[in-house]
Amino acid sequence: MIYAFDSSYFTNHSQTAAVAFANWTDAEPAATYLASLPIKEEYISGEFYKRELPGILKVLEQIDLKAGDILVVDGYVHLNDKGKLGLGGHLYERLTPQIPVVGVAKKRFLSVNERLREVRRGESDRPLFVTAVGMELGEAAGAVLGMDGPYRLPTLLKLADRLCRQDEGL
Repeated sequence: MIYAFDSSYFTNHSQTAAVAFANWTDAEPAATYLASLPIKEEYISGEFYKRELPGILKVLEQIDLKAGDILVVDGYVHLNDKGKLGLGGHLYERLTPQIPVVGVAKKRFLSVNERLREVRRGESDRPLFVTAVGMELGEAAGAVLGMDGPYRLPTLLKLADRLCRQDEGL
C-alpha cells in the first residue's frame, strides 16, 4: 500500500491526513485517515520536520505498515546533497522496519540538487520536486510522474491536501 500524507495548521492545532492507495496510478483512495494534535513547534526553516512529524506518527498509529508499503510526504527527504535529513528522512529513521519514503515538494529548496528530481506534470511550467530514501530516486520520480490526474499535483496528493484542510478540531 502507498500512503500519502499532508498537514494543515489552524489556530491551536494541526491536522494530518493520509490517503491510502494500492498503485501509483490509482485515481481513488482505498482508505483515508485523519489525526489532530495541538501545535507544539513553530515553523523553523530547515526544521520543518519538528512540526510535521508528530502528526504523521499519530496517523501511523491507525495503520498497520507492512513490507512493501511506501510513504509519501509533502516535503523533502533530504535538505542538501550531503544527506541532511528533511521531514521524509526523519520519518524513515523513526520507522522500524524502515519503509521507503518519497518526498514531493511544491517549492524548491535551493541546497538540494543531486538528491532531487524535478517532475513536470500536466501542462504546468512549475515542477514538483521529488526526493526519496529506501527506493531509487529515478523510480520515485517516475512513479510521481505517472500518478493519476491531469494537473501538476496528482489526484490523490491533492485529496490528502484537501482532507487535512477540513478542520475537524481536537
